[in-house]
Amino acid sequence: MRKYALLIMLASCISTAFAQTNEQEAVKKVVNNLFTAMRTSDTTLLKSVFAPEMILQSVVSKRDGSVGLVTEKAAVFIKSIGTPHKEVYDERIVITDVKVDGPLASVWAPYKFYVGSTFSHCGVNVFQLMKTADGWKVIYIVDTRRKDNCVE
Repeated sequence: MRKYALLIMLASCISTAFAQTNEQEAVKKVVNNLFTAMRTSDTTLLKSVFAPEMILQSVVSKRDGSVGLVTEKAAVFIKSIGTPHKEVYDERIVITDVKVDGPLASVWAPYKFYVGSTFSHCGVNVFQLMKTADGWKVIYIVDTRRKDNCVE
């Protein structure tokens, strides 16, 4: 009987780990779609990854050395991506950590941002996503921005 209980427990753990991996991959796909939308100026794809009330913020260093928080409206961000521009907005991310707890996911992703082939800045993006009836949606993005000490 103990063997069966151990076998059932082991199967349950494997099943949970597999489900977690599937959810992590689904979350990564949403985040990657966001950056595909940026590179291609595809506002339809961009809107599809955002929850209606999503929040965008940046932690910025001010000239006086203090740190501030800048909030941008999602509609303004979407409009800037959809407004014709000569160069491609190419944010190159590396997803280093994905955590999922039921309907909530968190993603940590260092990045380097290029306008065309010209380096602009780097930092870290942190995404919060919520699982909805339509799949995973970004509900919050906060980032840092700097010109040096970029993660390789």
